[in-house]
Amino acid sequence: MSLMKALRFAEYGPPSVLTLRECEVPQPGPGESLVRVHAAAINPSDVKNVAGAFKSALPRTPGRDYAGIVVDGAGEGREVWGSGPAFGITRDGAHVQYIVVPEQWLADKPKHISMAEASTVGVPFLAAWDGLGAAGIKAGEAVLVTGAAGAVGRAVIQIAHWKGARVIGADRADRPSDADVLINVRTKDLVTEVRAATDGKGVDIAFDAVGGDLFEPCLKSLRVGGRQVAITSMGERRVCFDLLDFYHNRSHLIGVDTLKLDGSSIAQIFDALKAGFESGELKPFAVQTWPLDKAIEAYTAAAKGGSVRQVILPQA
Repeated sequence: MSLMKALRFAEYGPPSVLTLRECEVPQPGPGESLVRVHAAAINPSDVKNVAGAFKSALPRTPGRDYAGIVVDGAGEGREVWGSGPAFGITRDGAHVQYIVVPEQWLADKPKHISMAEASTVGVPFLAAWDGLGAAGIKAGEAVLVTGAAGAVGRAVIQIAHWKGARVIGADRADRPSDADVLINVRTKDLVTEVRAATDGKGVDIAFDAVGGDLFEPCLKSLRVGGRQVAITSMGERRVCFDLLDFYHNRSHLIGVDTLKLDGSSIAQIFDALKAGFESGELKPFAVQTWPLDKAIEAYTAAAKGGSVRQVILPQA
């Protein structure tokens, strides 16, 4: 019997509730692959999951995103990257040394980026790709993204530029950004600045990665027939807006939830993203790496936020 180490939590709370446990290495069945996890990013949703936000059945191994090598079963020898449907929530996640997944859930990792970098692509780029795809992004359009300095916001900016769109970023501070225009919503009015940046027309797409008090200003920033993507609501989950303005503007509101994606759909998105990373149009995030036995410190760092992504190296 082979043993491995897995990060576990048996109660909800801060990162200190996490513990390192030994358990059996899972064995792949027909059509399944055993992946040796070389790197696994920590997303804000992982921190929230441990805190109880998703009411995961306990005990549970967290972690939604990973990169590694298939060491047994279907596809042996493949270098893969990915994310699993509700990993760490409805089934054990990737903060572990080995995972078993159906072969259809696997996607080949771009060769020129490291395992640690590849593991950070998951949730942020999934949300960005899924949301922009649902909004039907087209070359030449103007895209507004709130939370522009966050991981999802930065992924939206990269993908939108790759698709030939112009990007207006909005954040609560003046931070470095690859957006074509950046608006500090603490000091400037979002709607006024967006209208000024679009010759009064408004944006084709508003990708709202913040919600709350920015939800209605995003709607007001849309051109006639514009589309708004909602992925979260920080602070107040209930929002209100002028319904007459909404329908007079022929606006469209689109909800996106990456937890609802199935494994095969996730793999297809990763295959599509691969081309962008291989061409250099898309770039991975800066990382700070931690061995598995320093996972509590890694989670604590991830909870503080920042532009550098925290990544666990389970084999270190």
